[in-house]
Amino acid sequence: MNNNNRVIIFWFRNDLRLSDNPGFSQAVSEGKVMPIYIFDQESVELFKMGSASRWWLYHSLKSLDRSLQEKLNIYHGCSQEVFKKLLHLHNVEAIYWSRCYEPYQREQEDAVSLLLQQHKIKFQYFNASLLWEPGQILTTNRQAYQRFTPFYGEAILQNHAPRAPLPAPTTMVLLKDTNNPLDIDSLPLLSKTSWYTKMDSLWAIGESPAQYELSHFLKTRLPLYHKNRDFPAIPSTSRLSAYLHFGEISPHQVWHSVQQETTKFLKKDGDAFLRELAWREFFYHQLFHFPKLTWKNVQPKFDGFPWCHNEVLLKAWQQGKTGYPIIDAGMRELWQTGTMHNRVRMIVASFLTKNMLIDWRDGAAWFWDTLVDADLASNSCNWQWVAGCGVDAAPYFRIFNPVLQAEKFDPEGIYIRHYIPELSQLPKKFLFTPWLASKSILEGAGILLGKTYPIPIVDLQLSRERALEAYHSLGK
Repeated sequence: MNNNNRVIIFWFRNDLRLSDNPGFSQAVSEGKVMPIYIFDQESVELFKMGSASRWWLYHSLKSLDRSLQEKLNIYHGCSQEVFKKLLHLHNVEAIYWSRCYEPYQREQEDAVSLLLQQHKIKFQYFNASLLWEPGQILTTNRQAYQRFTPFYGEAILQNHAPRAPLPAPTTMVLLKDTNNPLDIDSLPLLSKTSWYTKMDSLWAIGESPAQYELSHFLKTRLPLYHKNRDFPAIPSTSRLSAYLHFGEISPHQVWHSVQQETTKFLKKDGDAFLRELAWREFFYHQLFHFPKLTWKNVQPKFDGFPWCHNEVLLKAWQQGKTGYPIIDAGMRELWQTGTMHNRVRMIVASFLTKNMLIDWRDGAAWFWDTLVDADLASNSCNWQWVAGCGVDAAPYFRIFNPVLQAEKFDPEGIYIRHYIPELSQLPKKFLFTPWLASKSILEGAGILLGKTYPIPIVDLQLSRERALEAYHSLGK
């Protein structure tokens, strides 16, 4: 083959952006680049990409393709087999990519690395999605941290400062694979039922929208973030989780942007948000060191927990028909928008695992399919944290009372009225406990319990006692 036709392949994965993408910058600095994306679900057993994630990925790839002058090459199938064909058809000089940390993506990466070694092809992978590599933040015994506070202390106090973000390349020569007939529309990403049309108007997807969301957050939401972040009716969260998951923005870009905005007047707010970003890191490190936590209890004593397998109760929770307004509002927000306020996520997860005694894995599976920011590390670790069986988990006896939580964090009922319009005319006194309202009050609000809005499916006090009894049955 003619050396003038030698190409460099850059393999996009969970890094769907041009700025602060070290591997892509390295590739374009060395020569002609063939940018590729492989939709590889062939080797995925337990965690094939959920419906909401596929919808987001479709639009993210479209946006990336426009940024790449419509030169993004799309492939579908086993990553190793795709690279075998690429090596056969092209004079490949080197292959670069960004690391992923989910177990199945690490397996894909290992298989590709072995193939390239066998063919003596230069390859290199880069960290584009984490502030700190797993293995960089370890205890003095070179073990993974099991608690967040010392992990974060080690990361910050020992001066593991995140690197500065890189600019997008100013010039690049990109190549299209003329042997490849596939395009983004040929991938099985969009459901035939078009359920996602309700979300098309709610999200702008891609690298530029991610940068806009960050800028908007810094200007309008970072102030008072530490006070407002727990109130779902107040627009105070960053809305960056899906963009981070798909790599449309990097954690380094977010970290340094927040630091630059954190004046002495915003120190509490900036510190609170950076701590949340560090939780994301902590969970990724846990997943890297303990890959079975996606389905296996971190604390073995929970292996004998008497979970209740009740499809009727589970479906009521999924559909937002439990009879507890804050729970139902959260589940309906998820279904309508592909996301849910973080405080409400904890409340609905506690309700499922403790008041309903349904296995945390059933809740995690529903979130995995319906969240646009379905992140394997955060989803698995957060569910185990709430259920009490995970790393640095909340005590099992910490059971969120959905009525008290609603009164505290949605005191005016704005969030509940928005997502449960059938309760919108109910006086605030009974908004959190509609079953306590008199028949005349319910009729005046147009509510018929059991018909237009459910009767509570479990008793809070009795279900709490049952949960504690189940927990104590495990012993120590």
